[in-house]
Amino acid sequence: MKNNFLIISGISGAGKSQVLNILEDFGFTCIDNMPLEFVFDFIDLCKKDRKKYKNVAVSIDIRAGKNINKINGILSKLKKERMSNKVFFLNADDSTILKRYSETRRKHPLGLLVKDGILEERRMMQVVKNISDQEIDTANMTIGELKNTLGKLIGLSSDKKQLLLSIMSFGFKYGIANEADIVFDVRFIPNPNYVSGLKTKTGKDLAVVKYVEKQKEYNKFFDKISNLLKDLLPGYIKEGKSQLTVAIGCTGGRHRSVATAEKLAKFFIKNKYKVKLYHRDIARI
Repeated sequence: MKNNFLIISGISGAGKSQVLNILEDFGFTCIDNMPLEFVFDFIDLCKKDRKKYKNVAVSIDIRAGKNINKINGILSKLKKERMSNKVFFLNADDSTILKRYSETRRKHPLGLLVKDGILEERRMMQVVKNISDQEIDTANMTIGELKNTLGKLIGLSSDKKQLLLSIMSFGFKYGIANEADIVFDVRFIPNPNYVSGLKTKTGKDLAVVKYVEKQKEYNKFFDKISNLLKDLLPGYIKEGKSQLTVAIGCTGGRHRSVATAEKLAKFFIKNKYKVKLYHRDIARI
């Protein structure tokens, strides 16, 4: 099994923590500031359980101090163990780094004045920069642009793979879906709950689906919301959103909302999105 072992390094304030967050969203096991002497043992652990540690990212930066020179030994061990690896070096100009320090009000890890610390850090980190596979300048990058850049670098070329679309059904009488980013209300459709033979069924049952879909307003409604969401999702991805929750509500959350959520999930799976489907109130009576 092929393993991907990424080393995330660079100048403090250039965005290493943000990169780890993004890679975690991509399914990587991410570790920040692991002491370099432990990295060798961690590589052995990854070798023993290649399935669990298939995609790994480790942050190595100036906090390692003089041990930063061990980076070459780490790369040699990865090569010996035949683990696919890359070193990404995060960078930005001095004015951008100074601005970010000013906004976060954090001290420089070297314990120097920020301006002096940046200068010394650039000198010490040159050994990593020289052997890096990719330097990423984050000075003018949005989170979305950084996410797209990383996706391409690690072979996640489809933007759609960078977003998890959560689709849920719920019943308004049990409360609004507070976790939702977007909510649609399907209570304008006649309620199957009052139709003989449908009360005890749910929106997963074919009889309920047929009843809902035969309502003349329904198909027009579904076409509009599915195409609206299809047009909106690329914008959310561009802005760096890793998960979007769309909630469909009806009165009790058993019939109309379930049928619509099921159909919407199938629509976006067909359009190659990662979809998670959840029916919050389907078991309520």
